[in-house]
Amino acid sequence: MFSLRGWALLVLAGCLAASVPPARARDLTKAEELYKRTNFESSLALLDKHATDGPATFLLGRNYFMLGDFKKASDYLEKAAAAEPGNSEYLDWLGRAYGRRAETSNPLMAPGFASKARTAFERAVELDGTNRDALSDLFDYYLSAPGFLGGGYDKAGAVASKMTAVDPSEGYFAEAKLAQKNQQYQTAEQHLRQAVAIAPHEMGHLIALARFLANRGRTGESDAVFQQAEKINPNAPKLWYARADVLIKQKRNLDEAKMLLQKYVNAPITVDDPPRDKAVRLLKEVGGA
Repeated sequence: MFSLRGWALLVLAGCLAASVPPARARDLTKAEELYKRTNFESSLALLDKHATDGPATFLLGRNYFMLGDFKKASDYLEKAAAAEPGNSEYLDWLGRAYGRRAETSNPLMAPGFASKARTAFERAVELDGTNRDALSDLFDYYLSAPGFLGGGYDKAGAVASKMTAVDPSEGYFAEAKLAQKNQQYQTAEQHLRQAVAIAPHEMGHLIALARFLANRGRTGESDAVFQQAEKINPNAPKLWYARADVLIKQKRNLDEAKMLLQKYVNAPITVDDPPRDKAVRLLKEVGGA
C-alpha cells in the first residue's frame, strides 16, 4: 500500500512529465545532438525561441554563441542563469558570451561587458569549485585582463593552484601559460611536459607542447611531438588542424598542410574542434579550394 509520501511523489512526477511534452523533449535532445555536430542553424530550428526554461535557453545561447551572435547568446544565457541560478555551467557560458562581447564591442562598452564576464566566471567557480571549464575560463580572464578590469597574474596563479587540486594536468597546463606570459620559457616547457606526462593521451596538451616548441624554433622536436600525438589518435581532426597551422606559419611542407586542411573541412567535427571556417581560411592561404 502506498504511503501519502509515495502518492505525492507520483503526482509530482506526473506534473513534471506533463510540463515537458514528449515531442519537445525529443526536439531538445535532437537539437543538442545537432549542436555537438556543429549544425547550429539546424539545432536552432528545432528550438522554441520563446522558451524560458534553463535547458532550452542554455542551448539557444550556445548555438548563437557558436554562430557569432554574442548579443543573442548573452540574452538567452541570462535567461538560463535566471531559471537556474545555482547552475555553474550556465554562468560559465554566460561569462564566455560577455567576454566575446567585450572583445568585439566598441571601446566604450567593452569594460562593462568584461566586468560582467568576470563576475559570471567568479560566480561559476563559487558555485562549483570542481568545474574545470569555469576554472580554466576564470584563469584565462585573470591572465589576460588588465588590472583595472580585475585581472592579474597573482589572481591567475591562485586559480591555477585550484586547478591543480582538481586536475593536476590542467593545473600544469595553466602554470605553463602563466610562465609564458612572464617570458619564463624554460619553466613553461617544464610545466607542459609535466601536463603531458600526467595525461599522455590528452590531445590538447600534446598539441600545446608541439606548438610551443615550434614557436621556439625547435622544429624537429615539435614534429616529434606531433608524431607522438598521431600515434595516439591519428583520426583526431584537431590534430590535423594544429599540424597544418604550424606548417603554414613556418612556411614549410605546404602540400602536407593543404592535405590536412582538406581532410579537416570534410571531416565530421564537433564543438570541441576549431571552427570549420577557420580551416577554410587557412586552406585558402595555401591555395586550396
